[in-house]
Amino acid sequence: MTWFRRGREPDHEGPAPSPLQDDDSPATLRQRLFDLNRYINANAGKLPVGSVVTARQVTDTLREVIDTSDVRPLDIYAVVSVKGILNDYLPTTLQRFLALDPNILEVPRPSGRTPAESLHEQIDSLWDAAANVLEAAKAQDADALLTQGNFLRTKFAGSDLDL
Repeated sequence: MTWFRRGREPDHEGPAPSPLQDDDSPATLRQRLFDLNRYINANAGKLPVGSVVTARQVTDTLREVIDTSDVRPLDIYAVVSVKGILNDYLPTTLQRFLALDPNILEVPRPSGRTPAESLHEQIDSLWDAAANVLEAAKAQDADALLTQGNFLRTKFAGSDLDL
């Protein structure tokens, strides 16, 4: 029932899920990434500047992970991690911050941190996670290169068994 939503701004709802959200293809992941970047940009004026920058660093890192699929298919663990950050962790973090009363964003909570500080800390954690996924994806590429090199060396450089 849409009449319950009349008082809400559409920007707070987050990027709309893609109809092919269950599709793990790089094209679908790139589209979801594009949607999330649009959402971040649309709300940049309502988010702390540092958090906007870090959120875009997260999405840039995820783009690099997705781009490794140009060389080899994405590992299932990379897909699960990328989808988790794109479809849930980052948008949910941003949506929850945007839903807060603007008067409390700089007021310390019982933890001693303000909501703005907590937001930045959470997005930093997501950036670390995305960087770890990228490192693993690149390591997988490096491992594949070493394996290919070993294969070529064995195939084309005479065998130790040759007389």
